[in-house]
Amino acid sequence: MKAIALISGGLDSALAAKVIAKQGINVVGINFITPFSPIDKIRRSFNLRKFFDNLGIDIMSVNIFDESLEMIRNPKFGLGSNLNPCIDCHILMLKKAKGLLERLEASFVITGEVLGQRPMSQHRHALELIERKSGLQGLLLRPLSAKLLDETIPEKEGWVKRSELFDFSGRSRSPQFALAKELGIKDYQTPAGGCLLTDAGFSLRMKDLLKHNLKALNNNEIEILKFGRHFRLGDQIKLVVGRNQEENEKLLKLARNRDYLFEPQGIPGPVALGRGRFDNKELVNLACRIVSRYSDSQYGEPVKINLRKKGLGFLGAKEFSCLALDDKTLENLRVRKAQK
Repeated sequence: MKAIALISGGLDSALAAKVIAKQGINVVGINFITPFSPIDKIRRSFNLRKFFDNLGIDIMSVNIFDESLEMIRNPKFGLGSNLNPCIDCHILMLKKAKGLLERLEASFVITGEVLGQRPMSQHRHALELIERKSGLQGLLLRPLSAKLLDETIPEKEGWVKRSELFDFSGRSRSPQFALAKELGIKDYQTPAGGCLLTDAGFSLRMKDLLKHNLKALNNNEIEILKFGRHFRLGDQIKLVVGRNQEENEKLLKLARNRDYLFEPQGIPGPVALGRGRFDNKELVNLACRIVSRYSDSQYGEPVKINLRKKGLGFLGAKEFSCLALDDKTLENLRVRKAQK
């Protein structure tokens, strides 16, 4: 007997997989990769590959970038408190898992969902809706809350012992921590919303992108949303300013041909990526003044800013001298609150 387990890298999905594997069932873990996974943040604080290896089950990664982008454009079942289409996302991943059952010779699907843990997607009605819309009626087992839910086919057929499943509910994590200790699962992530769409700051930047540049929505645009200070200078014009050396380097790598790169000369400061048509002197000056504000210059001291267009190299570089923009104007341009 074989089962597919959705493995996010969080504790709940790991527990669910281990509980079923402990019953002698061969479990194959599926880790779905989306544009909204905070993978860089995870890598800095958590060894995801080591965590997967320590689970003792095979893990395969499945890329659902394109489907995720389409989902964020047109969520059928609404959004959470930010821009998170949690129900649509769960349905998407479970449909993908259902499509892998025959290929992997598996009989059912496991998730780490806990009844009542998430307000949008883990109340009873939502769990039933997700199961129905995914096409996995009777074949979707949630081991951590199974005793509070209807019996599934794996339980009815005796593939899985219901007596060895659990009745976890609500937002308390104490039962999971105790079970993790019992099963020997260590070094797991600190519990928190893993998807960037649940993050208020990221969601505001995403909403800004959807409003001004929906047709160009792609992975490059999403990656840029994950860091930097974002400024909206026009309907199709945006400036992203790095906050440290790591972000400066990422902006340089993500810059596409015809993007603009702004850098202070002679003093430490940020790299800024300009996307759109910086085709007039006033707009270029505004961008330079924003970059100057985040340089290490003294207040009131002119800053030299180098501007070059990606693809033209330094042959197309120009240099401007300007004063830093005042904080009030700066904040009015910054994408950090809901745009009307």
